[in-house]
Amino acid sequence: MNILDKIVIDKRKEVNLKKELIPIKAYEQLPYFGMKTRSLSEKLRASQTGVIAEFKRKSPSKSIINDTALVEDVAIGYENAGVCGMSILTDEIYFGGSMDDLMIARENCELPLLRKEFIIDEYQIIEAKAIGADAILLIAAILTKAEIKQFSELAKSLNLDVLLEVHNEDELHKSIMPSLDMLGINNRNLKTFEVSLDISKQLSALIPNDFVKVSESGISSVNAIKELQPYGYKGFLIGENFMKTDNPGASAAQFIKDLAGL
Repeated sequence: MNILDKIVIDKRKEVNLKKELIPIKAYEQLPYFGMKTRSLSEKLRASQTGVIAEFKRKSPSKSIINDTALVEDVAIGYENAGVCGMSILTDEIYFGGSMDDLMIARENCELPLLRKEFIIDEYQIIEAKAIGADAILLIAAILTKAEIKQFSELAKSLNLDVLLEVHNEDELHKSIMPSLDMLGINNRNLKTFEVSLDISKQLSALIPNDFVKVSESGISSVNAIKELQPYGYKGFLIGENFMKTDNPGASAAQFIKDLAGL
């Protein structure tokens, strides 16, 4: 069993327990549920840099990345740096995140917020809207084609942008559908955790131009972005690169300055 399988098993237990404790109706009463969302995909289309900066305390592959940074400071720093959006891990067991992190970020910045989560149930999409997310992540490796359709259509009905993440050609072919906004290529093999930008390059030609192309994982330099832009990528999800520093916002600002200067 690989790490992704373990995460999904734990996530099903977690979601089933939550469903018993908090009914969907309770989420639908929260103030953010009725608020207008900000489109991450539109922001990326209009940007020359396309940086989506992540807030992540730890990961299964790297253990602790940054357990002292305050989400409000990072959100303000990222917004001042000029990133296109902020990705926030809300998984607690494996990534040290929480839904509170997303709500605190929402209170402190105007950036489009992506809920980075292992979504396996419609309940989590309602939850995402209720805590102030503007976009959700769907992972093709853990969902059937029918689930991708069902979940993405629900998200669109709530005005949430959908980023669908794939790792290979098979996942890409089963996933392409009109209810997606962004197609993300994860350069990290979730079974071995090896990273290669070649995955983004190989799959880029198979993504129709209707979708915003996003490259994820292993992007730690301005040169990596410059290498991928000719392949049509408009979004670049950067996680550990900023979070492993003492000041993620300042790191993002310098990165974007360097990127714009090239």
